[in-house]
Amino acid sequence: MIDVAAARDWFATLQQSIVETLEAVDGRPFLRDAWTRPEGGGGVSRLIEDGNVFERGGVNFSDVRGASLPPAASIARPHLAGASWHATGVSLVLHPRNPYVPTVHMNVRMFVAQPADGGEAVIWFGGGVDLTPYYPSEADVREFHRACRDAVAPFGDDVYPSMKRACDAYFFLKHRNEPRGVGGLFFDDLVDDGTGRALALTRRIGECLDSAYLPMLQRNRDHAYGVRERDFQLYRRGRYVEFNLVYDRGTLFGLQSNGRAESILMSMPPSVTWRYD
Repeated sequence: MIDVAAARDWFATLQQSIVETLEAVDGRPFLRDAWTRPEGGGGVSRLIEDGNVFERGGVNFSDVRGASLPPAASIARPHLAGASWHATGVSLVLHPRNPYVPTVHMNVRMFVAQPADGGEAVIWFGGGVDLTPYYPSEADVREFHRACRDAVAPFGDDVYPSMKRACDAYFFLKHRNEPRGVGGLFFDDLVDDGTGRALALTRRIGECLDSAYLPMLQRNRDHAYGVRERDFQLYRRGRYVEFNLVYDRGTLFGLQSNGRAESILMSMPPSVTWRYD
């Protein structure tokens, strides 16, 4: 059985570790904003804006509870609708200043639902990591996917292809008929089977940022760019916003559960452009 308290502590440690790494990259500190919610629990948002490398970056830790599981979290398990719940995890989005550095998103989380009839609690995990370049480099994309593959390789040869397909399917803007980025890993509703495998897999994905993203960030952070590249970056960021507001289940869950809007919407880029036609 999963030790829920120990898993929660690992998520909190992961947030701190990632923030320390990113502060060393950018050279500026992340704001720390601790918060609580009336329904139960709270979290810590760590944010940087107008940094040397990151135009905006956020690394959120949350540990929240509620009396009735929101619809966005019970789609795959309708029998748990109305169950009391506990969710904890880390969500990260980095919007670099340089258009030649991709935006990256990572999210790992654990849900615990207690059925209303008093039955045994159900624990499951979800999350993933994905890349959204503006000026894609084939070498960077291959490196990213190699790191994703290596992160989950200990769990079987079928895990990476399955999670890659799920990522491609999930991060797709149906109204544009185009992908949001170049994919990565995505998993949802991974139930704890008593072996600890689900948590171990979640941990591997949560810890893969160093190998999957930081090398390309360091290579491209000082790449020369001008007005044209910046304009295209802002235009493509519009697609990122559209996905998060229209399709993203994490955003929907946060809003449906009366979550903290500032933390939920920290994934939005600070500057973006839309043009008609």
